[in-house]
Amino acid sequence: MIKLRGAFTAMITPMKGDGSVDYEGFRKHIKNQLEGGINGLVPLCTTSETPTLDEDEEEKMIEIIMNEVRSWEKAKGVKVPVIIGAGSNNTRDAVRYTERAKKAGADAALVVTPYYNKPSKEGLFRHFEAVSKVGIPIIVYNIQGRTGTNIPTDVLARIAELPNIAGVKEASGNINQMMEVIAQIKSKHPDFVVLSGDDGLTLPLMAAGGDGVISVVSNLTPSLITQMVNYSLKGDFDSARKVHYRLLPFFKAAFVDGNPTSIKYAMNFKGLPAGAVRLPLVEVTESAKKTIEAALKECNL
Repeated sequence: MIKLRGAFTAMITPMKGDGSVDYEGFRKHIKNQLEGGINGLVPLCTTSETPTLDEDEEEKMIEIIMNEVRSWEKAKGVKVPVIIGAGSNNTRDAVRYTERAKKAGADAALVVTPYYNKPSKEGLFRHFEAVSKVGIPIIVYNIQGRTGTNIPTDVLARIAELPNIAGVKEASGNINQMMEVIAQIKSKHPDFVVLSGDDGLTLPLMAAGGDGVISVVSNLTPSLITQMVNYSLKGDFDSARKVHYRLLPFFKAAFVDGNPTSIKYAMNFKGLPAGAVRLPLVEVTESAKKTIEAALKECNL
């Protein structure tokens, strides 16, 4: 099973002023990421505004990213994993989306904790058991702040024993829980990857033995996030800290008025393809704009 270590971008979905998907902007965004040296890409995730995308839009985006990445790999002789978001609070849909990712040739699927339903521990296990049977590597996505349910470490340990479970995107915001996952699961299964779901916690997690990040900030700064992660993977934490502290003000500003609203404003401000957001999301406030612009200046971005 492929080992998904490094810096991965949780990709935004560029949109036009009328709210339609800007497919050419998406193609440009992919190329910018690849040229910036990012280790992998994660479309159709939270940052992609997937809850408001139609399935035909999603399928068009999958087609574009798979074509662009595979062409890049062929031309450059490198591997750039694509992890396609495949989560749902309906297990049958999560299985169907995971099958779609497999059929498209994705390297893995990102499957979020079922939201709104608030399943029991056994329900959580069986949900991931169902998607694991599809036959594609699965990254479990634990983010209580958006789903209302945390995956306890003992449950994740059961899930990690299932076939095709490749790792976890840990966005609990709890560094102690992340270290528990490393101590109790990764220690027994060295190939089980633990990826940060919070840009600001990437360096601490990697110092504790984590494997990288699925990053929002790398939509704007793929090369810097990749540098920080690669330094950490090599054990050069002095160099990694320099990048971390340079970016720290923007790690905060990139979420000052929600996600992906804040990162999209920053990208638009810097002339990158991002565009509008779809309701129920709205543009960031005037005070948030000032905070984001000040952070960009402070970080020399």
